[in-house]
Amino acid sequence: MNVRWLRSGELIVLAGVALVVSSLFLRWYEGPGGTLDAWDTFGPAMALVLAAAVAGLALVVSTVTERSTALPVAIGVWTVVIAIPGLVAAIVRVLERPDHSTTVCLGAWLALAGTVAIFAGAWQSLRDERPSRYDPAEPQPRPLP
Repeated sequence: MNVRWLRSGELIVLAGVALVVSSLFLRWYEGPGGTLDAWDTFGPAMALVLAAAVAGLALVVSTVTERSTALPVAIGVWTVVIAIPGLVAAIVRVLERPDHSTTVCLGAWLALAGTVAIFAGAWQSLRDERPSRYDPAEPQPRPLP
């Protein structure tokens, strides 16, 4: 396990996951019926946002723990694929007003920022070439005949 293997893309994803997780404990909507958080309005959109956060966390963990680059690259591809519907769901969550709410609070905005960061970081992790973790091979030259 080596934290030095984290590049800018994975760090952005990690920040996005932290934003999504912290948004779960804040108010999302406010209205005449009181305040609502993510758990009060849990539905398919919230499940997609959480799936994007889990995929982002899997990307960071695989980058730190795997010696090979195959699994982190594959998880990076799937994180981008999962983050797109999560991002759309977060946008819908900001635009909707459940239970006649009048105000969108900080939690919904943090979840939107987090899913944007997860998508952008996963995309960056695919664009960024992974530095080699091993010294380059120096084969012995063949003797001349």
